[in-house]
Amino acid sequence: MKDFDPNAAAQPDSGIFCLPHTPADAKVVLVPVPWDVTTSYRAGTAKGPAAILAASRQIDLFDVELGKPWMAGIAMLDESAEVQQWNREGRTLAEPVIAAGGPGSDAALASAVKRVNEMGATLNDYVRDEVTRWLDAGKLVGVVGGDHSVPFGAIAAVADRHPGVGVLHVDAHADLRDAYEGFTWSHASIMHNVVTKLPDVARLVQVGIRDLCEAEYDVIRKSNRRVLTHFDAELATRRLAGESWAGQCERIVEALPAEVYVSFDIDGLDPAMCPHTGTPVPGGLSFAEANYLIGAVVRSGRRIVGFDLNEVAPGPEGDEWDANVGMRLLYKMIGWALRSQNISH
Repeated sequence: MKDFDPNAAAQPDSGIFCLPHTPADAKVVLVPVPWDVTTSYRAGTAKGPAAILAASRQIDLFDVELGKPWMAGIAMLDESAEVQQWNREGRTLAEPVIAAGGPGSDAALASAVKRVNEMGATLNDYVRDEVTRWLDAGKLVGVVGGDHSVPFGAIAAVADRHPGVGVLHVDAHADLRDAYEGFTWSHASIMHNVVTKLPDVARLVQVGIRDLCEAEYDVIRKSNRRVLTHFDAELATRRLAGESWAGQCERIVEALPAEVYVSFDIDGLDPAMCPHTGTPVPGGLSFAEANYLIGAVVRSGRRIVGFDLNEVAPGPEGDEWDANVGMRLLYKMIGWALRSQNISH
């Protein structure tokens, strides 16, 4: 590190955020998961990790708010060739099911759904094992997707280590559907799977939700406050009536337990920030509001013990805007997580 100049231009073969760290010497290890098998509107988020890596080499490492998070060491693992192959195979199987709106009574489509569900379970095991391996090595671990089905294994691994953890979920969608289009491990079902399959997750707090079905609303209503949802329209109405975002964040955070996992779908932001994400929805948070919310978790004295960023997709012509926004949000999340653990520079 003595020869590394944080003010210099990035080298073409440098790691995430142009850093020279290896996973062994970094405090923060990022697990890329190039997966978008069940994306139901438009695919492309499997390219998100690579796009974020490429865009990250344009960041200025000094942050006026957070100092120098990079000094703790940040490294991203290489993408798994096996996961890439699973994604290609799974996407080929899933596309005709998605086009039909589900398998219906078609035996061939039902067979495809069964195979995709098996592959989703295999991916969950891979992510859980990989995150557990690096947690065991004393690392702060983040997952970079991929669609939002990706982090189930990571949340499971963190809940194993931190029973009673809360999940702060920023998203345009509630993701509480049961087996959407027949896919158990759908991107639209991630939080349904968390609350039904991970009893060590004490509470799910959702922010920015503005697109959900009635069945999802019923899950929230019947959860006995295990799921607390701050709908985007309600937050916006209160702000227009004079309530501050700072006050809203204080109210959001007070429902979280002492240890927090942050699951961030990029479409939780205003889609001007992420126009090529898989399922964009008007409304959402500004970049500054999202950053303030994550900072509010830390200012409250809570610890961020894991995180993910999902649904970043490059534009069809290679437009890097989404990845630019994504990598900057990721750097902020890392900085806040390190500060929450009293690791700051």
